[in-house]
Amino acid sequence: MPSILIIDDEKSIRNTLRDILEAEQYEIDEAENGEIAIEKIRHNSYDVILCDIKMPGIDGMEVLDKAGQISETPVIMISGHGTIETAVDAIKKGAYDYIAKPPDLNRMLITIRNALDKSTLMTETKKLKKQVSGSWEMVGQSKAIEDIKEMIDRVAPTDARVLITGENGTGKELVARWLHEKSKRAHAPFIEVNCAAIPSELIESQLFGHEKGSFTSAIKQRKGDFEQAHGGTIFLDEIGDMSLSAQAKVLRALQENKITRVGGEKDIPVDVRVITATNKNLKEEIQKERFREDLYHRISVILIHVPSLRERQDDIPLLADYFIQQTCERNGKSILPIEEEAMAELAQIPWTGNVRELRNVIERLAILCDNRVTVEDVIRFAQPLMNGRK
Repeated sequence: MPSILIIDDEKSIRNTLRDILEAEQYEIDEAENGEIAIEKIRHNSYDVILCDIKMPGIDGMEVLDKAGQISETPVIMISGHGTIETAVDAIKKGAYDYIAKPPDLNRMLITIRNALDKSTLMTETKKLKKQVSGSWEMVGQSKAIEDIKEMIDRVAPTDARVLITGENGTGKELVARWLHEKSKRAHAPFIEVNCAAIPSELIESQLFGHEKGSFTSAIKQRKGDFEQAHGGTIFLDEIGDMSLSAQAKVLRALQENKITRVGGEKDIPVDVRVITATNKNLKEEIQKERFREDLYHRISVILIHVPSLRERQDDIPLLADYFIQQTCERNGKSILPIEEEAMAELAQIPWTGNVRELRNVIERLAILCDNRVTVEDVIRFAQPLMNGRK
């Protein structure tokens, strides 16, 4: 049942609102002044707050300000002495809405329902953010991982371009996401582009957009990934697979902070932080004339190398426990313990697919095993990997 806090110094008004709202199946709490209201907001959770403006002591506007510092609960201001200026001021200070006394019953109920919808949406958004942040947690205590975490903390607050290197499946995207999440651009878009997955003839349109009619299938104008990432971060994964012509345009975008859509002539300013990643040795690619040296120097202001799982075997137990907990929770199962011998067996697998491969195997074990993960389970369900053991 949604809960509503009514803040008003007049008992008759509180009683009237309580009777109306309880008839609508809302749970009601009351506060007769601003001091009591702030304490209640600090120690309780409400879905909506109704607050009078004119009160002795701490008035409604001050309650609105302090409530915003304590929680994100929508606050609806109510006043019999208000003007348009008062209403505008309340909205500017964060009120969800403003209702004049005596309140129109239908309008008040509709406003409360809309505020509840907002409150529900905010709660769901928090849950989703928590799930997303959990899915991008950086797990590990090895020196290599601790060094990467320290580097992220140092580099993230800047706009320095970062080149992340490492084998497939090591977690290069994870590093890129943390660089974004810990940056001043975290509120803005994080746009990921897998350069290896996009055909060379389409990569320029993907990155820079196109004008209507610029090629056969261009039936309407399209903004490219650089424009969509404006104010945020663009992550160019597997940049070593990008065509030389696209590399030239990326170089221009980095040099001049502007792009031109395919088929267009207008320069479009863009403000993006560029993070790149590759599993290739770009210096060798430069020698083979498959990668521009000037672009390499532009993107590699900061270099972060993500080690293979074979180089951080001490992290395997932590990762295994983390992945099995995630999988069991996602599938509504009790968390399965991994026996010590089973964990030792997991540590012996070469993991050529790195963390991604380990996660897949742990998910398989979590789904197929019953009460615990035994060494026999590891041998059975990871057999193809063990056959490749060095």
